[in-house]
Amino acid sequence: VQLQAFGGGLVQAGGSLRLSCAASGTAFSSLAIGWFRQAPGKEREFVAAINRSGSTTYFADSVKGRFTISRDSAKNTVYLQMNTLKPEDTALYYCAAATYGTGPRAEYNDWGQGTQVTVSS
Repeated sequence: VQLQAFGGGLVQAGGSLRLSCAASGTAFSSLAIGWFRQAPGKEREFVAAINRSGSTTYFADSVKGRFTISRDSAKNTVYLQMNTLKPEDTALYYCAAATYGTGPRAEYNDWGQGTQVTVSS
């Protein structure tokens, strides 16, 4: 599976960004997709995930109510809509794919290259 994450950038606090994760190399419908992030000096953490059908979503407590996740099967793409961004959301964001399991504890074996999100105060 090849994953390409893009859409990051610099935004002021309170602003919005939409990240995209484009998948190729296998049947998109077989993949659960998760978003993770890693800030400098911190461990990678789970942000959000969506199951194979798009019927179930998962969010870290820190982003609940601000972020949404969706998938477009026609475009083999998962989106992470990030609203009301805070400086603490600054991190390198990665998307990952799992063929087994779903949610934050799925077996994410394939990872994209990451896209930087910087939120200024």
